[in-house]
Amino acid sequence: MNKKEVTKPMHVQVAERVIEALKAGTAPWQVPWDAGGMPFVLPYNLQSGKRYRGINSLSLLMSGREDPRWMTYKQAEESGFQVRKGEKSMMIQFVKTSDERTKRDTSGKVLHDELGKPITEKIQLSHAIVRNAYVFNADQIEGMPKLELEKPGGLWEPIERAEKLITSSGAVINHINSGNAFYDPGKDAITLPHKDWFSGGDRYYATLLHELGHWTGHQDRLNRDMGEGFGSESYAREELKAEIASMLLGQELGIGHDPGQHYAYVESWISILENNPFEIFSASMDAERIFGYVIGLERGKELSKHEHSLGTLKVSPAKEINYLTTGDKIQYNGSVYQVLGHLKQGRLKMLESLNGNAFTLSQQDKLYSALSFLKTQMGKEESQSYEHSFPERSDDNSAEINR
Repeated sequence: MNKKEVTKPMHVQVAERVIEALKAGTAPWQVPWDAGGMPFVLPYNLQSGKRYRGINSLSLLMSGREDPRWMTYKQAEESGFQVRKGEKSMMIQFVKTSDERTKRDTSGKVLHDELGKPITEKIQLSHAIVRNAYVFNADQIEGMPKLELEKPGGLWEPIERAEKLITSSGAVINHINSGNAFYDPGKDAITLPHKDWFSGGDRYYATLLHELGHWTGHQDRLNRDMGEGFGSESYAREELKAEIASMLLGQELGIGHDPGQHYAYVESWISILENNPFEIFSASMDAERIFGYVIGLERGKELSKHEHSLGTLKVSPAKEINYLTTGDKIQYNGSVYQVLGHLKQGRLKMLESLNGNAFTLSQQDKLYSALSFLKTQMGKEESQSYEHSFPERSDDNSAEINR
């Protein structure tokens, strides 16, 4: 990475590499996953086991490294490994939401523990701060164990987890004797070829999940701009979001994804990114929201119905609502919402993980009702377990944005 490149914002750097890859037909979501080969695995942090998200995931995918494992220099040292001399790192971005400071008494004197070391404490920042971090691939690290991946099968068979997601969604799915696959926003219905048109179960479910990604954009779900019809720039934007989300879902379910029918949008994608490089950041964020929403369908129909009718649902606070409190982290609509602290008049200071937005939430807001309902359904311990969806921390005081 040269000095000139470092001065460019990260989204510009990634957009330029995406444009180059699109022109060569090698963008991450353009390369089909071969069910007969090794499984496709998205970049993840080896120490935490968490997948990098959003624009960071795309950036690492286009690094030219085959190994999906990444670590910071410090993490490698802590794990007993050593980054080879002369190796160059890849930049990622994270959001810093808290800081550490030396604890003092009321007179300003530094407090010490029983060993004489200064006592430190964490403080929440008033505004989230975007920071850079630098990671190395497993191929650049000495002492790294060999990557072991199981080869998947290629037979046509139902995929249980995909079937569960589809059933839980309640989406209307029509099958026809044609090679066309599409989502119709007006009818709120998905149309697919019959299963025997596909060479294997992985191709069928990959196509269906792509269309289910479009389905999430309906006004009663994630309420996305679905575009003005084939050939429009807004339509191409929606396809870009669905393609990236399809790649994420394909790896999560182990079925890959088939980009063959979406090559028609390549020129539009190139034009969009050349005119506005920030679109790659926006598309990757929306793709993560799609991914989170679809995977969230595994929570079952009861929760899904609640989310879709939030405005009319009435519950008894004494019996069904668990009030939110500092430290709660709850997954909702493809993101994670963290309660940072309490304010006056019962309001809460909140952080939304996907883009690092800090905001104030009152008990009268519909979002409060949704989050408290989720906390009630899952219980405090289960809601805390969703921390794996919160941006990964590169140290104790910082959380990675859109990994």
